[in-house]
Amino acid sequence: MSNDNYDEGMSLRMALLGLLTVSGPSSGYDLTKLFERSVNHVWQARHSQIYPELNKMAAGGLVVIEEEGPRGRKTYAVTEEGSRLLREWLLSAGPSRSIRDELALRAFLLPTLEPEEAVIALRDAARICEAKLAELEEIWRTKTQAGKGNFGRYALDLGMRQTRMFRDWARETAEEIERSIRS
Repeated sequence: MSNDNYDEGMSLRMALLGLLTVSGPSSGYDLTKLFERSVNHVWQARHSQIYPELNKMAAGGLVVIEEEGPRGRKTYAVTEEGSRLLREWLLSAGPSRSIRDELALRAFLLPTLEPEEAVIALRDAARICEAKLAELEEIWRTKTQAGKGNFGRYALDLGMRQTRMFRDWARETAEEIERSIRS
């Protein structure tokens, strides 16, 4: 199965299947909170997206509702089919070809600004990256000190590397534009 067939809803589905696999049976509320503390650093989703996706996953046989509690609280668990789909997705040829990267779009459109404005925007982007990097490094220290295993560790490492790379690119590009202004 090609990942070209996977859309953003499918990525949310995979994130939820992964969280349920690691955490075990969980309610939608618990998954939303876990999502906010972990996957949200790499893939954002609101509770208004998570609950309908869980319902679709249950209807599709990827999760089962193990328990229904007060006020409609449901506890979900991954089915064999859900585990198979997650494994297939993880082992498939690679990420989707359709990439939506706001930072890359901003880089592409940077020449639409006046050079001085572009430098300001790039310096701001570098500062934002510096703050994000500090946040990610703190999560890394906390995770390492707590001995919390590998779940999320690889994505965290990737996120820190990407943030450093974008910060460095923004700084270097700002310097390049400043040099062109002076010449």
